[in-house]
Amino acid sequence: MATARTARTVVAAALAAGLTVTALAAPALAAGPTAPAAPAAAKKDHAATRAALQAAVDAGVPGAVAQARVDGRSWTGTAGERGGDDRFRVGSITKTFTATVLLQLQAEGRLDLDDPVEKWLPGVVRGHGHDGRKVTVRQLLNHTSGIYNVTADPGFQEKVFGPAFLQHRYDRWTPRQLVAVAMEHAPDFAPGTSWNYSNTNYVLAGMVIEKVTGRPYGKAVENRIIKPLKLRATTVPGTDPTMPNPSSPAYSTLGGGPGAPVHDVSELSPTIAHAAGEMISDSRDLQTFYRALLQGRLLPKDGLREMTTAVDLSEQLPGAGYGLGLMKQKLSCGKEVWGHGGGIHGSLSEAYATRDGRHSLAANINADWTGDTQAILEGEFCGTLPKPVK
Repeated sequence: MATARTARTVVAAALAAGLTVTALAAPALAAGPTAPAAPAAAKKDHAATRAALQAAVDAGVPGAVAQARVDGRSWTGTAGERGGDDRFRVGSITKTFTATVLLQLQAEGRLDLDDPVEKWLPGVVRGHGHDGRKVTVRQLLNHTSGIYNVTADPGFQEKVFGPAFLQHRYDRWTPRQLVAVAMEHAPDFAPGTSWNYSNTNYVLAGMVIEKVTGRPYGKAVENRIIKPLKLRATTVPGTDPTMPNPSSPAYSTLGGGPGAPVHDVSELSPTIAHAAGEMISDSRDLQTFYRALLQGRLLPKDGLREMTTAVDLSEQLPGAGYGLGLMKQKLSCGKEVWGHGGGIHGSLSEAYATRDGRHSLAANINADWTGDTQAILEGEFCGTLPKPVK
């Protein structure tokens, strides 16, 4: 959010007006010059990716992990206090899982993404100009709804992201409570007229899944994605605040920035994020998921085509776009990758793959006040060496 490494990104810029920490962050997209590319040999042995992990630790991140897969061959790298099999909170990467379930339900004829939200959640999106009769499910998924972002609410920020987190970390929030906070504000714009990243969109998307299936949205994610793909490290924690093993602590300054006291924020109530960002996974599972998705193993061709039809964000950053829970970005070397980033207290993650799924990467750092996850992407896909830490 409003930190040195994320203020330069297009999606974080959309959030920066109201956010002070990296919780429930949007994907990070680099802008500006990059360091020279590494030679071909360095790309092959992931030397630039290793260097980016170490650069994060040199910048003050306690631990970093990345795993890549190229044409069936896997590589894992770590730096600092991280294990290669560590599990971590993936934040907004959850959104791709949520969107995938809704596209599956559409393929089965159980809903239409162009249904108004009001059809499934009558009376929920109302207040201060919000009107669920004018917002479609599709607009929730591609962030063109105009619905106010709950995590931009000052009161919510103070209680959930700031120092008060230490007193409220185990508080439980219902999805309706999260939406109600957003409804206290005016919409950002009329539906379909612009784009702005809003976590409220995906809280509502999870609620739609629950209305259609009659069960918690997490059960749909488990039965439709986690179990079929055998994602053994991936969970939808619901109300469980603990972290499974293996994992290492997540650290945050709670918005205090560099030099502020650092807190272990590993345990928290996942209900602050719901379908917008509550999931836990590891680098291996995230790659398995995105490869399966992009290779057409989770959606029919027309569904994947819809998912990868992206809102053009090139005015903010050339080559960038946001589909249905899926981000496209063009890296400094011209390579195009698809995936999502995610941030939640003390945890910043990236999971991206080439469109054919043959080259993938998932990475995480366990701090939210320093470090550059975008440099890890650039290192892996472009062989770009990170800038020296000053």
